[in-house]
Amino acid sequence: MKTPHDRRGPRRAARLLALALALVAGALLWRPGQAAAAPARPRSAAVRVTTARVASTVDNGFGLAATDLSERVADLTASLPTQGVQNLLSQADRSVSSGTACATDPFGAGDGGIAPLAPAVKYCWSDDDALSREWTPQGITGVSDAQADEYWGTKRPVITSWYDDSTACTPAGTPACADKGVRLSFLDPVTGKYRHVLLAYPYYNSYGHISYRAIDIHAGGIAWYKYRLYVTDALHGLKVFDLRDILDLDPDRNPATNNSTPDGLSSNVQDNGKVGRQSNVWYSYGYRYVLPQVGSYDFVGAQHNGSAGTCESSGAPKASYLSVDRSSSPPQLIMGEYCTTDSAHPGNGRVGALPINDTDGSLVATADGLVSAVTTYALPVKQVQGAVRYADRWYLNQSHRYSDASLWRAAVGGDGVLAVTGGEIRTAVGAEDMYYEHGQGTGAAPLLWSQSEHRADINDPSCATPDPTPCGRVIYAHRVSDILTQP
Repeated sequence: MKTPHDRRGPRRAARLLALALALVAGALLWRPGQAAAAPARPRSAAVRVTTARVASTVDNGFGLAATDLSERVADLTASLPTQGVQNLLSQADRSVSSGTACATDPFGAGDGGIAPLAPAVKYCWSDDDALSREWTPQGITGVSDAQADEYWGTKRPVITSWYDDSTACTPAGTPACADKGVRLSFLDPVTGKYRHVLLAYPYYNSYGHISYRAIDIHAGGIAWYKYRLYVTDALHGLKVFDLRDILDLDPDRNPATNNSTPDGLSSNVQDNGKVGRQSNVWYSYGYRYVLPQVGSYDFVGAQHNGSAGTCESSGAPKASYLSVDRSSSPPQLIMGEYCTTDSAHPGNGRVGALPINDTDGSLVATADGLVSAVTTYALPVKQVQGAVRYADRWYLNQSHRYSDASLWRAAVGGDGVLAVTGGEIRTAVGAEDMYYEHGQGTGAAPLLWSQSEHRADINDPSCATPDPTPCGRVIYAHRVSDILTQP
C-alpha cells in the first residue's frame, strides 16, 4: 500500500529548487551501449546547481529538474567489477513456483462472493520472500517497456521492486535488521529463476573515498526504458539507474570467501549488517549485486503533500507508480499519485505523461531545462496503485486494503477528462503497480502484469479466512483481451 510514503526523511531544501546548469540542453545525457556489460564512462565536471529559477514556470506541477551522479558511479565501476542483466539471470539463485505449486490465492472469493478475474499467468515467490516481514513488493516493469523487440539479448526479464520495512524485521535492532532501503528482483519467466539486487546511493566518505549507502524510499513504481530504470521517490520525483552499472561483489560465486576488487581492496557478502566501503572492505548487506543511482529528476514545484494519504490539488504531485506507453510517439512515461480522500481533500489524484527521448531513454527537457508532463489528468477513482496507458486506453489498479482490488478501464472523453469506461473488474488482494507487455516483438498475446503485496500470514482477520487465504504475494498477468471483454 502507498500509505507509508512519508516514513522517509524530507528531502534537502537545496534539492527543492535545484537545476543542473550543465544539463540545460538535454537532462542526463547517457550513451546507449551493450546490454551485457558496463562500458567505461568519461569523467565529467561536477554538476553545478542554482536556485535562481522558480517553479512558477511549471503550470501543471509535474516539473522536474535533472541531477547527475555519473562521476560518482564511474568511480564505483572502476573500484568494483560489474555484471550484465543476462549474466545475472543466468546465475540466478532463487525460484518462483507456478501452477498447482503456487497455492497462494489472493484471487480467492473472500469478500462476499465476488469472483475476481483469474489471471492467465501467476507466480509465487520463494517462501522466505513470500512470507518476509521485512520486505514488501511494490513496483513492476519488464523488457517490453525497455525494448521494442521485447528481448534483452536472449532473455525476457520482469523486474519488481521491494521496500524494506525494518520495523517489522526480527530480531529488531540487530545489524541484520538495518534498514536496507530498496531491492529489485530480476525474474526470468522462462526458467522461473530470479535474483535480488540492492539499490544504492553513491557518495564520497570523510576520507574522500567513493562509497554507497542504502536508498530509503518506498519505490512504489518502476519503469525500464533502454538502459535506464526509473524508480519513484514519493515526494521528491524519480531516481534513475543504469543497468550497465550493476556491481558484482562475489564474482567467484563463493560467498564464504572475500573477493579481491579492482581497487586493491576486497568485498564481503557474508555480513548482512554492513553496506558500502568500511575499513577497506566493500559490503552490501549480504547481497551479491548492487545497483548505484546515476541521477535523479527532482520536483521543482512546492510539495504540499505530507504523510497522510490524501493529496493536494496543486503543487508537485506524489510519484507513486510508473509505466511506459510505447504506443505514443515518442514514448511517454506515465506517473501518477496514490490518494485517499476526505472532506477537505476530495480529489482522487493526478496522473501525467512525461516525454521520453527514444534515442537514449532520458526524459525530454524543454528550453528552460525542465522536464514537464505533456498531458495531465485528474484520476476518476481514488486509491490508485498503478496506471497503464496503451493505444489511448487506460488501466487503473484501485486498492481496497485486504479486499480484492478493482481494475478499471478508462479513456479521455471529448471534454478532455479521464473517465471510467465499462464496469469494475475485481482482481487480487493488495494489487500494486502495473506493466503492459505488448507482444509486438514476440507475437504473443498482450498481457497486463501486476503483483500483490500482502504476505499470506499477515495478522489480519481478512487474510486469515477463508481457506485458502485471500492474501499472499504473487506476480501475475491478465490477458488484455480477457480484460476488454469484461462488461
